[in-house]
Amino acid sequence: MTSPRILVTGGTGYIAGVLIRQLLAEGWQVHTTVRDLAREAALRKPLGASRGVKKDQLHCFAADLMADAGWAEAARGCTHVAHVASPLPTGVPRDANELIVPARDGALRALKAARDAGAQRVVMTSSVAAIAYGHGPGEHRFTKADWTNLDAPDVPPYVQSKTVAERAARDWVAREGGGIEFCTVNPSVVLGPVASADYSASVVIVQSLLQGRIPALPRIGFGIVDVRDVAELHWRALTAPGMAGERFIACAGFTWLRDIATVLREELGDDARRVPTLQLPDWSVRLLARISPTVRAAASELGTARHQDSTHAREVLGWAPRPPREAILKSARDLMALGVVRG
Repeated sequence: MTSPRILVTGGTGYIAGVLIRQLLAEGWQVHTTVRDLAREAALRKPLGASRGVKKDQLHCFAADLMADAGWAEAARGCTHVAHVASPLPTGVPRDANELIVPARDGALRALKAARDAGAQRVVMTSSVAAIAYGHGPGEHRFTKADWTNLDAPDVPPYVQSKTVAERAARDWVAREGGGIEFCTVNPSVVLGPVASADYSASVVIVQSLLQGRIPALPRIGFGIVDVRDVAELHWRALTAPGMAGERFIACAGFTWLRDIATVLREELGDDARRVPTLQLPDWSVRLLARISPTVRAAASELGTARHQDSTHAREVLGWAPRPPREAILKSARDLMALGVVRG
């Protein structure tokens, strides 16, 4: 039998790297895109210890979200596509289009390449950012049926980019996708194993707490999910029957920032001595927001609890995520083991 062949975009990314390792272990032939082929060696390095993985199972192609070159070649011969690549900033860009345009146009390039290559299914990594924002402060519960309200004031650029990209992708599939089965996986904040110093911006939350770069804790929180469980949900969406139009939230539970800090202090002892204990009053966050765009984004989140319901993924695909505590501690311990955070 011929091994299934898949294109995973953004191969050096946090989620893509874990997904690629799982696919290779399952015997798939994997194509992946990188912006610069000089990064191929760094992509292959974590696979060196993977048992049973052959070098010729993985093929790298140069392709950029903002250019047409390379996409057709990368998708050639692939029956499946996992479009994972998307810009994820550590700060707030001056212009939202710095994120919106590559997220949207990159998704459409991946879809066009998939259709033209005759791929059967595309699973796109979206985000709860496309589901749970623009609905005002307070406590909310969201399901796969919900969408972020882009008409609301102060919707962050990253949230805009994920919402615009997913809507554009769904519209394109309905209009021009032919027979492609398309679905999305919508993760919350992704933590868990860190294989190298090139890690996701989401892991910076844990890093910043351990390094004492957050001197006090604003009253904010977010859903958390382990990167291994996000990859597993992609795998299930790629292989289960009847996925056309589906949408799966990947979230293990909502957690306040103060509770993340508590987990680190309880489990890591002296290694967590820089983790703050002081709760930052809302008024001081709003005062600082006048001069800092980063704090301004946090100020809009004060006291808001966005619970993201992953029941659909659990019931339809049998998905069972690890608890947030496990993902938090795995990120912390790996950061320390890599020397990114020092005692």
